[in-house]
Amino acid sequence: MATSQQEYEAPRAGAIIFAGVMLSIVGILNLIYGIAAISDSKFFVNDQAFIFSNLNTWGWVTLILGAVQLLAAGSLSRGGQFGRWFGIVAASLSAIAALLAIPAYPFWSLAIFAIDIIVIHGLAANFRDYRSAVRS
Repeated sequence: MATSQQEYEAPRAGAIIFAGVMLSIVGILNLIYGIAAISDSKFFVNDQAFIFSNLNTWGWVTLILGAVQLLAAGSLSRGGQFGRWFGIVAASLSAIAALLAIPAYPFWSLAIFAIDIIVIHGLAANFRDYRSAVRS
């Protein structure tokens, strides 16, 4: 039988789980985006203006960020403090990279940025309750 404390913790733990799932989704999207950019896919326009470097470089940056985000999501699923902070750092780096890519792909970049901000909020708020809900 669930106590009132457990019932109170469950919704906040759900926000952390949601943030972890969203981190996984953004990580996979960044991996796909990075692979497509590196392989000179026809999906991207090569003459777009990036703030730093070119499409190939941003492909590698995005690919690495996607891998880091997936690692962070895996670490977060274990419920430790390291996973929380690693997820916040990974989402923050992805948000910065998305903002730097706005001149080339504004809608995609803003969508990724928005999801990253949701992830950061979910991980930064009430993490203590998630740990106790996972371990009980």
